Amino acid sequence: MKLEEIVSTSAAIGQTRSRKAKTELLASCLRRLQPRELPIAVAYLSGRLPQGTIGVGWASLRERPPAAAGSTLGLIDVDAALERIRLAVGAGSQEARKRELSALLAAATDTEQEFLSRLLIGELRQGALEGSVVEGVAAAAGVPAAHVRRALMLEGDLGTVAAAAIAEGETGLRRFSLTVLRPVYPMLAQTAADTADALARIHPADVEWKLDGVRLQVHVLRGEVRVFARTLADVTDRVPEVVEAMSGLPFEAAMLDGEAIALRPDGRPQPFQVTGSRFASRTDVDGQRRSTSLSPVFFDLLHLDGEDLIDRPARERLEIMDRHLPGGLRVPRTVAGDAGTAERFLDDALGHGHEGVMVKALDAPYEAGRRGAGWLKVKRAHTLDLVVLAAEWGHGRRRGWLSNLHLGARDPNGGFVMLGKTFKGMTDEMLAWQTERLLELETSREGIVVHVRPELVVEVAFDGLQASPRYPAGMALRFARIKGYRHDKRPVDADAIDTVRAIFAGASSA
Repeated sequence: MKLEEIVSTSAAIGQTRSRKAKTELLASCLRRLQPRELPIAVAYLSGRLPQGTIGVGWASLRERPPAAAGSTLGLIDVDAALERIRLAVGAGSQEARKRELSALLAAATDTEQEFLSRLLIGELRQGALEGSVVEGVAAAAGVPAAHVRRALMLEGDLGTVAAAAIAEGETGLRRFSLTVLRPVYPMLAQTAADTADALARIHPADVEWKLDGVRLQVHVLRGEVRVFARTLADVTDRVPEVVEAMSGLPFEAAMLDGEAIALRPDGRPQPFQVTGSRFASRTDVDGQRRSTSLSPVFFDLLHLDGEDLIDRPARERLEIMDRHLPGGLRVPRTVAGDAGTAERFLDDALGHGHEGVMVKALDAPYEAGRRGAGWLKVKRAHTLDLVVLAAEWGHGRRRGWLSNLHLGARDPNGGFVMLGKTFKGMTDEMLAWQTERLLELETSREGIVVHVRPELVVEVAFDGLQASPRYPAGMALRFARIKGYRHDKRPVDADAIDTVRAIFAGASSA
């Protein structure tokens, strides 16, 4: 298949908001692909490269060669060129990458150049993100979307799953299973307004302290310990204390879901920015560990000694975890049959310095990669994970630093919706770091505003939402302040604009 067909499919998807129409467009495109082309097309339509990062940034794409008059590029040709760029290392590699990129763009039409440029810098916002492509794969293969999602949960790569589904249908999907040392997407939570709302939706429930740490998935196999972030990146080298804590446990094979958190000597949590900065650091890990140690705490068990547990109800998973994991490595929890019990447990969590509680259905399986109704998070203070869209140069004592951040929620149909600005909650250290990082992500300037690629996620605390004609969503954050950068999260993990609307609607009707 030619790249042109992927580009036209992407454009058509971007012009419709109908979920059904998007699915039909994707299915039609996927059915026409050769087996070798499927993983490439699925990645491109999901807005990413099969190779991941290949060392091409915005600066490399500012000056493009003249576009080709006609479409000649095939998907396999494009993938091969990008792979050559990725593999170019050592002396002369920068020039080699530049030549390969220039040759690729010179063979592309105007629309293909634009598509490739946005794809390379992660700004392809055509509305066919991975969730939509899953639906398209299911339609093309004639299988239930739930079966594709489950296979993706277990495999972690949609291209591989798509190839199996379209070639072999249900038979191909049944071959995917949990594999220790290969991470799976974490289960995610929805938000409840308070404990009464949560217990009205889940009853009775497991109620756990909600720790303000970084999500970890820890795998153990015959003495080897591997640690993965919520993005599925291998972060084992960054957290030697987590490896040590797990190395002495009598597991032949295990997969655990939990968090790592920096604690003070009295056991209370450090501010998230302390945990986040330590986790994000890749240099002088031993020194960082001595000054800021991370403690692992687990709340779920997905596999133990040859048996997959994800389809078992949470009640059974927790019972098995209790029998095999020391108490100090388990998050505090209780079973609540009423909102009063949950509220008292929430008070206990807050009293120990944590941010709230998780309310979980005892009969629910582990829905990896899903923001299912089986997990609800309850906090007293509103917080959102938002994406930095731009920043403004500061003045006074903040002169020379990018300070006032423009914040946006994720639009499931593509792009981000701005909700307001804030310069509050930032330390001098944070200002210095974000100025350097945002300048690396710069795309354009407008007066004192520096527009950036939407790659950084920040946790934002706020007192409420108010109607505002200044912003496209018709609402804005009130008294927003930055709690810290979420280095463990990607823009796709940020809160969706629908979540913000639900908070606004709830406040308006109260």
